[in-house]
Amino acid sequence: MTQNPFEGMGGEGGFDMGALLQQAQAMQEQLMETQKRLAEAVVTGSVAGGAVNVTVSGTGDLVGVDLKEGVLEGTDADSLAELGDLVVAAYRDAKAQADRNAQDTLGPLAGGMPGMPGTDGLPGGRTPGSGGFGF
Repeated sequence: MTQNPFEGMGGEGGFDMGALLQQAQAMQEQLMETQKRLAEAVVTGSVAGGAVNVTVSGTGDLVGVDLKEGVLEGTDADSLAELGDLVVAAYRDAKAQADRNAQDTLGPLAGGMPGMPGTDGLPGGRTPGSGGFGF
């Protein structure tokens, strides 16, 4: 007959597997709720003195682009290319803010637990922008 390797670990001064599992479940629920709030957040990146603004979700998904009047000086190829560069720069600004916010928000909860969903970019995970957090 095989002996249970966890037998005798509970009780006074022992190891309570049930309590550990409850704690892990509570931590996962807290992490999932925080991920949901993060996904609902919006961040705006801005360039050219606010002439080009790009809004992304907390997970880095593009939500909107706002161009102020006069940002486009012409319709020639160079003007359009410059506008495209400004939009990309504003997106990168917003995305960097979203990444920092995600890391600041999720980092303390994940505590470097590898394999936890949504902890990409945190200790034990991948870096932001490498496929984690939906971007």
